[in-house]
Amino acid sequence: MAKKKKEISLDDLEEELAEEGESLEEVEEEIEEEEIEEIEEFSLEDITPEEEVGEIFEEEVPKEPIPEEVEMPEEEIIDERIYTVPLKRARTGPRTKWAKKAVKYLRSFMEQHFKPEYLIISQEVNEKIWERGIKKPPRKLRVLARKNIDGLVYVDLA
Repeated sequence: MAKKKKEISLDDLEEELAEEGESLEEVEEEIEEEEIEEIEEFSLEDITPEEEVGEIFEEEVPKEPIPEEVEMPEEEIIDERIYTVPLKRARTGPRTKWAKKAVKYLRSFMEQHFKPEYLIISQEVNEKIWERGIKKPPRKLRVLARKNIDGLVYVDLA
């Protein structure tokens, strides 16, 4: 069972304050004086576009360096091939799983043809497969596969 909450009416509150020797208005005024702080007023017209948000609010905004495009490390490439992967074979079963099956089929296709130790499918290839949603992956996909000395295969769009 839940406990019943005691309701306090304004009349009861006034009586309690009267017993303590204070009135309700005095307590309200004290509360208002404590909570209100003065804030400097400014208009948006006074702020120039050159000023930063940090200068207005006296905070430092950290400047983040612009990330440069990450390039693949220069390694010795053993084999480089361009394939047209027939993803129409992934269109079996429920339609709501076609794009997932297309990625799995691409992975198995690359493992059959390259026999890699590790396989990395680039984000661009993944986005191309998922571009039109889970129900409509492309029927064919041209990819460029590179194998390096370590047995690592990178799969990119051709």
